[in-house]
Amino acid sequence: MSVDADRRSGPDARTAVPAMGAASRPLPNIRARRRPWLFALMAALVAAGGLLAAYAYTSLDSTEAVLVLSDDVARGAVIEQSDVSVVRLSVDPALSAVVAADESRIVGQRAAADLWSGTLITADSVAESVVPVAGQSLVGVSLTSAQMPSEPLYAGDDVRLVLTPEGAAGTGSDTQPLRTIDASVVNVSYVPETGNTVVDVTVAEDEAADLAAAGARGGVALVLDTREK
Repeated sequence: MSVDADRRSGPDARTAVPAMGAASRPLPNIRARRRPWLFALMAALVAAGGLLAAYAYTSLDSTEAVLVLSDDVARGAVIEQSDVSVVRLSVDPALSAVVAADESRIVGQRAAADLWSGTLITADSVAESVVPVAGQSLVGVSLTSAQMPSEPLYAGDDVRLVLTPEGAAGTGSDTQPLRTIDASVVNVSYVPETGNTVVDVTVAEDEAADLAAAGARGGVALVLDTREK
């Protein structure tokens, strides 16, 4: 046996240099491919999730328990306990929504306007009383500047309405006793087309017809009574 054969079969045979053909083959490239767009997408999803969670938390934290109508309530009708429900909403403070804690203040009040089911109850939705109250009527009287004082009138003013007898001018009937009706001013509006002022007043129900008839023929004069209370 030759010396070369002994070296190949001896203890150092495991460290033998591989053949030239095997050493010349290039090793495969096993480096993982990078995908930058995938990392960007994952980061965007994480950020979006955080924003949604923050929005949900903020929205829940900013809601409050407020009152809504659970049934239709006509203008002037008393609001009953069964007409009111409590919901949680995010409400603009400018709406003056009535919070659930004030429910007892709303029940028993009267609807200031026609209220529909689902309507948010605000401070303007209710009133202690409506105009006109039972036993009274609302009458609008159109007056010229000669039929009323120049002092501006305001809602709540106590006035007397003087009814001029029919045909009083130049007929001798001006000696008839004048009839007056006590009234309270509700609203005053100026009509540019006619130059008249329309005064809405509340009067006793049984005097409303006479006042309306006298006002239609221009036979009413208004007197402002004291404003001292």
